[in-house]
Amino acid sequence: MAIPSDIETINSRFFTFAEPPDNPMILQSGESFGPVTLAYETYGTLSTGRDNAILVFHALSGSQHAAGFNASIPEAGELWTDENFAGWWHDFIGPGKALDTNEFFVVCANYMGGCYGSTGPRSINPDTGKPYGGSFPIISLGDIVDSQTRLLDHLGIEKLHAVVGPSIGGLLALNMATRYPHRVNIVISISSNLGVSVLQRVLNFEQIFAIEEDENFNGGDYYEKQPPNRGLTLARMIAHKSYISLSAMERRARGEVIKREPELKRYQLTDPVESYMLHQGQKFAQRFDANTYLRIVSAWQQFDLLRDGQASDFRDLFSRCRHQRFLVFSTDSDVCYYPDEQAKLVSVLKKSKISTQHITVHSEKGHDAFLLEPNMFTPHLDFMLKDRYE
Repeated sequence: MAIPSDIETINSRFFTFAEPPDNPMILQSGESFGPVTLAYETYGTLSTGRDNAILVFHALSGSQHAAGFNASIPEAGELWTDENFAGWWHDFIGPGKALDTNEFFVVCANYMGGCYGSTGPRSINPDTGKPYGGSFPIISLGDIVDSQTRLLDHLGIEKLHAVVGPSIGGLLALNMATRYPHRVNIVISISSNLGVSVLQRVLNFEQIFAIEEDENFNGGDYYEKQPPNRGLTLARMIAHKSYISLSAMERRARGEVIKREPELKRYQLTDPVESYMLHQGQKFAQRFDANTYLRIVSAWQQFDLLRDGQASDFRDLFSRCRHQRFLVFSTDSDVCYYPDEQAKLVSVLKKSKISTQHITVHSEKGHDAFLLEPNMFTPHLDFMLKDRYE
């Protein structure tokens, strides 16, 4: 793949902490774990006052590579396919863009438990010399936030100008804003909510079941054998239908060629939409790890802001955030995080007397609009980040 002339080449960096036995990371489960490495990238320059930093939390299957071009991350191995080469939020991060690197220092890290260079189930367990596999601990979204505060400390950033998160990244942004309120000024939640909806819980459980029922899963210990790609393909198909609108799915499927599918035993594809969905699932299984998928979806299932923030109710929880300003985005065609879920978040914030802007994006792209339509989001992001909203 040729490097586009207008895209800067960015290399991932790595930060290791929680070296045992003296300084292990204590997970929210109470388990000790370490060492932990986080793969991360930065864009722009940290100001002398160290007050212009923006932390971006990626969505479920994203990576640290949010902008620019990166054709090789050896630590990610064969999972770093050409699907990953261009930054997943490249149209939002850079000089003059929504997250303007002429003014801001942007940080994005692959989650603990990830598969793109951060310590996760594919990583080598120093005690055994083999991948952690199924022995990798269950982690929470709070653990992911805690690990990234260690990264901020390493970078010398005491307080963020903003924390930004789309989708599940929005849950992480709320977790950080409420558990580390002194470290955050602006909170931007994009197509997210306050917790886990019933629909999300059901869809997530279906995906977990699909992976664990794959005959190759082997309790998560499959790295020296055949991976559970069939289960991961099905999990992605279950999720993908909630990421885009049905009309967008139909349009994208028009160019699909229906062909005999050897993975199917009796039924054969009869419609381009079927071919499109299967192709999306199979392509995803080539670039992601099933164990990582399970760890992050499981953390999503267990997400509880009140528990993590040790608060009795949302008014109590957000009372510590009154110095912060919130920008909340909805997309009217989103069926992963329905707009009424953002409305509930905004209602809670306003009742807690927090300065809040709520923007509804009108798009046919569904949940994926935050990836595909920068022109819909950029003016509002720019206004908030540059303190033009009062």
